[in-house]
Amino acid sequence: MSDVLHAIGFILTFGVLFMAIIIAEYFYWRKKGNTNIYSLKESAANITTGFLYKMFDGIAVALFIQFFYDYVQGFGFQYSPSNLAVGIVLMFLATDFFFYWFHFSMHKVRWFWAVHVTHHSSTRMNFSTALRQNFLLDLNFGWVLWWVPLAIVGFDKTWAIIAIETNLAYQFFLHTELTQRIKGFDFFFNTPLHHRTHHGSNPDQIDTNFGGTLIIWDRIFGTFKSSEEAGKIKYGLTSRQPETLNPLRLNLDELFSMIKDVWVYKDLRILIKHPGWVDEKYGEQS
Repeated sequence: MSDVLHAIGFILTFGVLFMAIIIAEYFYWRKKGNTNIYSLKESAANITTGFLYKMFDGIAVALFIQFFYDYVQGFGFQYSPSNLAVGIVLMFLATDFFFYWFHFSMHKVRWFWAVHVTHHSSTRMNFSTALRQNFLLDLNFGWVLWWVPLAIVGFDKTWAIIAIETNLAYQFFLHTELTQRIKGFDFFFNTPLHHRTHHGSNPDQIDTNFGGTLIIWDRIFGTFKSSEEAGKIKYGLTSRQPETLNPLRLNLDELFSMIKDVWVYKDLRILIKHPGWVDEKYGEQS
């Protein structure tokens, strides 16, 4: 029970901070006369989905994921750094490296995309967009791709949780139109400029810039796309763009669409193929 209370306390603390930043950004753009960046109704939906997600996530970590981490760690390499600084650096790099592949999979496998799509369905980019997450994220076990490798290496569970939450907290600040190029820094680190491209739905913007804190993985594995190459960003989805701001439908519509496709076409491959595969295979009937 104490773990659950700690998780809730952590969530509320960061929630207050993020809300303050969202409000400040809203009034900044309002003062600038830009009324397109924010929609109060959409921001309310984003905040609601974010609250649901983080509550479910915190409880899942407290009641299940942390114990699964301990179990897997028992079969791992039992890595124990002799130097604290070296350990922190390796923890940081490993956390972001495995996040890259976790995030990559969320875009390439429809089972994972069915919950990640919630985050990409916004047609605006502001700090509230960062909170637009799916409360079912932990229930589709995508987290295994991120948490399990860290456990196998043998990183301490507490440090792993801190590293993961810090990585996610950094990503909150990527969801804004406020900043442009940050010379030097943006060669190694993910920035709002890079992440805006990731949220684009034009052909040159899809499946790019998957990094969390660092952008070097995208440069290494060929998924990096500069803003110059990406062109003007169009936010949102390429198909089945939601016409509702109902938080439950934002969370569930794509999941039901996936289940319907499996039922109609009697093809379980739909679950593991990329999100557009069913249309390519069976025509745009789904």
